[in-house]
Amino acid sequence: MSNPNAILAKRLKEARLSVGLSQKQLGIQAGLDEFVASTRINRYELGVHKADYTIAQKLARVLQVPTSFFYEENDQIAEIAVIAYRLSSRQQKDLLKELKTKFAK
Repeated sequence: MSNPNAILAKRLKEARLSVGLSQKQLGIQAGLDEFVASTRINRYELGVHKADYTIAQKLARVLQVPTSFFYEENDQIAEIAVIAYRLSSRQQKDLLKELKTKFAK
């Protein structure tokens, strides 16, 4: 089993870079004080500090990923979760129905 803090650190940086935000921009948008935003995000990404669940939720909201993305060990499952998260409610229901039909035993 991987270190959960290392997974969060890796996925946080990955998600931040994919949306083109600096560490400071992400921190500020997530509600951190502008004077510490860059340093805090940097420490989360390096795994020096662990982001608690409330902070992870705020970061996820800004990055438009589900909070679970930061904790999922399997890269493919994490990617599927992001794709599903970004769908409309109706599309999520349709996708779930399709998956159940195709893969449920």
